[in-house]
Formats: sequence, C-alpha cells, structure tokens
Amino acid sequence: MLGAVKLPFWLSIAALSLVQGGVVALPAAGAASGRLRFLRARQWALIPPLSVVGFVLAARAAERASAQTLTYLALVAVPPLAAAALGTLAAGARPALALLAIPLFALAWADRAGLAGEGAALILSAMSCVALGALIAAVTPARWLGAGIIAMAAADTALVVADQLQRPNRVLQAAHPAAGLPRLQSVVFGSAGMGYGDLFIAGLLGGLLAARLGRAPQVRAALLAAALALAFDLLFFFVDELPATVPVALTLIALSVHRSGPRRSLELSDGARGGDPRTACAPRAADSGGVRGFLFFRGPRPFALRGRVARRPPG
Repeated sequence: MLGAVKLPFWLSIAALSLVQGGVVALPAAGAASGRLRFLRARQWALIPPLSVVGFVLAARAAERASAQTLTYLALVAVPPLAAAALGTLAAGARPALALLAIPLFALAWADRAGLAGEGAALILSAMSCVALGALIAAVTPARWLGAGIIAMAAADTALVVADQLQRPNRVLQAAHPAAGLPRLQSVVFGSAGMGYGDLFIAGLLGGLLAARLGRAPQVRAALLAAALALAFDLLFFFVDELPATVPVALTLIALSVHRSGPRRSLELSDGARGGDPRTACAPRAADSGGVRGFLFFRGPRPFALRGRVARRPPG
C-alpha cells in the first residue's frame, strides 16, 4: 500500500521542487483579467507582505489559536480554489475537470498519513496556488507584482536566517482539523515539507508570465524554476532548512536581466512614458517569441514580503 511507503528525503524534496516548477507553468493568461479589470490596483501587491506580517504577529500573540484558524481557513478555501483552477484558471482547464477536486479531497482525507493522500493534498494545494496566481496577476500591475515576488523571497530569507519563521511553521504544520480532515495549510510529501507560500509565490510568477509574456516563455521559465529549485536542494547537505521561495525569485531575476540586445527588453510598468495604461504592459514585437529581460524597477524599491520554509526532518 502507498500508505506504508516512506520516501527518502532527497526524493521527497525533489518531487516538491518539481511541483513548484509546475505551478509556474499552469496559470492561464486572460482567464480572469476581463472580468476583474475594474479591480485592478497596485495595492493588491500588498497581499504577500501583509500575509507574513499577520502570520508572525498572530503567532506571537496566540500561537496555537492562530495555527488552528489558518488550518480551517485552508480547509475551506483550498478545495474551491483548486476546483476553480481545474475548471477555468489553469492552462488546459475544462469545466468538467473542476469536479476532480472532490475525489482529490476524499483521497487526502481517507489516506491522510499515506503517500497517496499526501499526493492528493499536494495537488489541491498546488492548484489552489495556480488559481491565486492567475487572479492576483489579473488585478495587479506587473511591475508591482514583480517587485512583490522579489521582496517576498528576500524577506523569507531574512526571516529564516533570523530563525523567526521556524517555530510558527512547526506549530502550523502540527495543527490539524477535527474528524481527521486533511491538513491543507502546509505541504508535506514523503519525508519533506514546504510552506504554502512556496507554492503561492510560484503561482504569482506563473500568473505574471502568462499575462505578460505568453505560454511558451512561461513554460521555459517553469523549467528554469524547477532546475534552480533542484539545484537549491543540494544545500540540504549542509543545512536543515531553506527558504524555498528563493528559486522562484531567482527565476524572475534571470528573466529580468536576460536580454538579446541593449534596447530589446520588455518593460512592465503602470503606463510608461505617458502611454496608454491598458497597453503599457504588452510585450514588444521583438520580444514576443522568447524570454527576455522584462522588469525595470523604476518606482519605489520593493518592500518586505515573505515566504515559507522548506524543511528537512531532524535526525
């Protein structure tokens, strides 16, 4: 039985890293942009920093209560978000596929401690992040969203180094809802784990790339993100915990500096040089077929955001 299988750590963390890269590839372009155009504002880029600040403050004020609250919030929100991704917001989505969320949830519940149940919960969490990435990219100006992704990883790294996220994450991962319901507030597969934020940031990058560069560059970026994540995993030979948001941010940085010529970069801004803000984020013709440098931080510097921690079990 799959429930009796215990994967080694290296295989478990490699699988999670590949899923993280896959999340980058899945958000669909334009799936929600038309219907949500009236909500477009740069303030949506505050969602990642506010989530980490709220998480840390709540954990200090009422550690166990905040973990239980997030556990039930994930239990309620993740399955419908996954259904939305499968039905409309992911590449290749079909309305009928939304129904797959039901058997996935059932399997995650029935085999909560087994590999099959963990895999089902992982798919639900990953697809919910695909939905969030597509939705947030539809309402957030690209320059601000890109800044948020970079700053999220920077703050994640700082918090891990300062040992500020480890204890709240352990409490969150240990929390569980009643009646043996699945834990969807964090990601566990085999003998390795990631925070929900590590998949969330991948969904944000995927949504950004789908909306601004198109499908082919998005897939290439997903492959790069997966490769960087696998390479980053080699650091587990030396440390037990890593900020798993970093490979996604490095992917964005690599895209932003990769140019085919000094004047062939693709700029993402809120309305560059007085142009039409509805078209300012569109790719230039010279860049429509490949992954180019595409992000100029010409506005305020990125502000502090967050991520979660990939962990290695003790011993």
